[in-house]
Amino acid sequence: MIGMTHRSRTQRLVMLSASVVLIAGGVPASTTAFAASSAPASLHVTAMTGTPTVNWVETADPPSGITAELPGKATVRKTTVSVEGKAVDARVYGLDTPDGAVGFAVHDMPGDQYPLEDNLQRVLESYMINTAEPLTSSNVRKMTFDGRPALDARLTSETASEPLTGFIRLIADDKHLVQALVLGPEANEKALKAMQDRLLASLRIP
Repeated sequence: MIGMTHRSRTQRLVMLSASVVLIAGGVPASTTAFAASSAPASLHVTAMTGTPTVNWVETADPPSGITAELPGKATVRKTTVSVEGKAVDARVYGLDTPDGAVGFAVHDMPGDQYPLEDNLQRVLESYMINTAEPLTSSNVRKMTFDGRPALDARLTSETASEPLTGFIRLIADDKHLVQALVLGPEANEKALKAMQDRLLASLRIP
């Protein structure tokens, strides 16, 4: 597999996850996005279908009660941003795998405060500002996730070292904006899609 340079996959994932709250003129208020700390202890471990050597570990976001399974013990990265003068806390749970980065993010703001299409566009714009790398979306489609409005998209980027691809789902809860996403080398697209599907199958929003 071709290695990613300059920024790790997890760093890119964190930038992508945190960027969605930089909307309506919002700017970072404070951040510890790259100061990793251990995620909550695992309460449930299952084997990934077709890959017995990979354990998918349940990871919880304590403030919201939102949980999802990830292929290993994740780290949490926290940030606070200002949205229309109000501080919004966000937490990103992610990890790196041989195929790419995978994780989910929880933002303490009403998910329907802004249209999901606008949030997606802000993700693209903020990621490009933070990384100086292009990012585009395709196959954008609306849906529902456990009765909540949701938006899916495929992401692509051309870095100096290799083409990247990924998948993102934005979910509008009445108290939170939730993201589930993967990002990695385009050559690993099939494996990335499988990880995204596995992540979404385990995601639970109270």
